[in-house]
Amino acid sequence: MVEGYTLAMTERSIELLQKALSLTEEERADLAASLLNSLGASPDPDAEVLWQEEISRRSSALDSGQARTIPWQEVQSQVSATLQHGPKKR
Repeated sequence: MVEGYTLAMTERSIELLQKALSLTEEERADLAASLLNSLGASPDPDAEVLWQEEISRRSSALDSGQARTIPWQEVQSQVSATLQHGPKKR
């Protein structure tokens, strides 16, 4: 089951998601791109500048030691646990 994805999804969308997850990675990427394109939202004209500012801020935080990094294996474990059991209660 894909419980981590189903918080606000209808039965029909859950069924479609389960079918989509059985596709190859390339097929899922193509499907995701097509779905995003179908939303018709126009990109924010300020998005590129805002992303560059965010990248600069994060880079500075890493360089100064203010940001705490997490090893990739730990991130994978946390994501896997969340998808299997839902988010931790705080």
